Amino acid sequence: MNQIKPSLMLAFIGLGALGKPMSDLLINSGYDLKLYKRDKTFNNDKNIYYSNKSETLSECDGLLICVTDDEAVESVLFGENGLSERLKPDSFVIDFSTISPAKSISLHQRLKRKNVFYVDCPVSGGTEGAKSGNLSLFIGASKTDCTYFEHIFNVVGKSINYFDFIGHGQKVKALNQVLVAGTYAAVAEAIALGKLLDLPMELVVNSLKLGAANSWPLENRSNSILKNDHPLGFKLGLHHKDLCIAIDLANSINVALPITSKVKEMESKLMERGYSDLDISVLHRYIYKNNL
Repeated sequence: MNQIKPSLMLAFIGLGALGKPMSDLLINSGYDLKLYKRDKTFNNDKNIYYSNKSETLSECDGLLICVTDDEAVESVLFGENGLSERLKPDSFVIDFSTISPAKSISLHQRLKRKNVFYVDCPVSGGTEGAKSGNLSLFIGASKTDCTYFEHIFNVVGKSINYFDFIGHGQKVKALNQVLVAGTYAAVAEAIALGKLLDLPMELVVNSLKLGAANSWPLENRSNSILKNDHPLGFKLGLHHKDLCIAIDLANSINVALPITSKVKEMESKLMERGYSDLDISVLHRYIYKNNL
């Protein structure tokens, strides 16, 4: 394969909270991108959308996917009207979705038989990172494997990490979500406790940011927690799905994850209350519910 040029035709399926800004960055960087969306348009958006997946993929040399889970990726590629039969030989699939490592390995093997290269590349950094091109990428392949299309990674990511083997990107993302679970829950507990102690919490949070207790959630979500307002950065329901993947991985090698399991339980309770589509920082509502 020759070095990819930004003008090469790509298709993008999965224009959600992360996929939409990522596709915008690629278009602004010079890529010809064919975008799939069932209702065709976004408000105030000059891009052209296709409501037929096959038409979206037509004449494309690479397919980018950013959807919710194993079943969604399976559907895109191998479901009814799946795109696996329409991918050109020597083309590639970059899967930005967070799915199970086993599913990534299976998709890679099945597409390899069609002379298509599939790579798992889950991302971290929330909507902020997707909009600014500062995502962390966990790539289940070597840099050499991805030479043909590595410029795509440079557009959407700031921290670009190669882990050599298909599925390893997903394994690293599972570790990322374990850490996210613990830090978000700790921030939620600390802020809830501070409020119940009648402390001046804006001053408290600003002071904590300057010490060893600082974290990404404290930096980026403490104001939302203090205001009890949760603009979408990463849906609670999606993080819960990711924790299920991490716990399944741990169970497969007989490792217990007690903290992660507790956060998963907390998220389940919040989802029962209808908070699945709110940002994960809504975890603090669980703390209040169980302390008031």
